[in-house]
Amino acid sequence: MRPGDVAGDLAAAGVALIAAAMLTFHRSRTTVNPLKPAESALVVSHGVFARTRNPMYVGLAMILTGWACYLANAVAWLGVPLFVAYITRFQIVPEERILHGKFGAPFAQYLAQVRRWI
Repeated sequence: MRPGDVAGDLAAAGVALIAAAMLTFHRSRTTVNPLKPAESALVVSHGVFARTRNPMYVGLAMILTGWACYLANAVAWLGVPLFVAYITRFQIVPEERILHGKFGAPFAQYLAQVRRWI
């Protein structure tokens, strides 16, 4: 398998994971917009959300990993941990705080059962 194949496969898997998460949110009739977590209608804990609390961010990290593979450049690999650290600190943690305040015990139970990333 060539590096380009691995890169493409990782990126395609990332896109598929994001699409599955968006479809699950759509079918659950809740917001997909990460900038408005207060508009969430319920705690979605099925589908891809049963494996990771943040499948869309995992998908983006997979796309970045594919891009780093494709570039075959050591500096490009820095993007992946930088993305994970940034999105965790400035999006996921604040979002979880809002969702915990809105949903209470059901969200706390979800946090205890499902990992943040993978």
